[in-house]
Amino acid sequence: MSTRRRGERAASRGHSGLLDDVGKRIVELLQSDGRRSYASVGTEVGLSEAAVRQRVQKLIEAGVMEIVAVTDPLQLGFHRQAMVGLRVVGDLSGAAEALTAMDEVTYVVTTAGSFDILAEVVCEDDDELLDLLSRRIRALPGVQHTETFVYLKLNKQHYNWGTR
Repeated sequence: MSTRRRGERAASRGHSGLLDDVGKRIVELLQSDGRRSYASVGTEVGLSEAAVRQRVQKLIEAGVMEIVAVTDPLQLGFHRQAMVGLRVVGDLSGAAEALTAMDEVTYVVTTAGSFDILAEVVCEDDDELLDLLSRRIRALPGVQHTETFVYLKLNKQHYNWGTR
């Protein structure tokens, strides 16, 4: 989930003070380099290392952001990635929840348009993808139709969209 949506939710829960201009700049700096030291961030935003550490901890606790390592699936032996579009009859939440519980599924969104749900999957090979699609995803209650878009090349993927 994007930092922006989490921030909007946090603001609605009374966390609006976390994303003042300084808080936004801290998020942006960590988006560009999550390993950056708090002292370095503090110098950039005019706060002490301890103050930055406290701000970051509050942002994490409020669900505004998280700091994670992003890996390259190909380097880890996952040679097949795909986006799966699902059309679902009835309540979408059950299918969405079932997808989120699958280890191979890395991203799930409920959408408007020709698909009700989009799910990104990462598999070791085509056999694993075929098994995932035929035995598990298409078998979910309410799933009426799937369309799979196999990734041939990843042209762009970044997580530094800022705090607009």
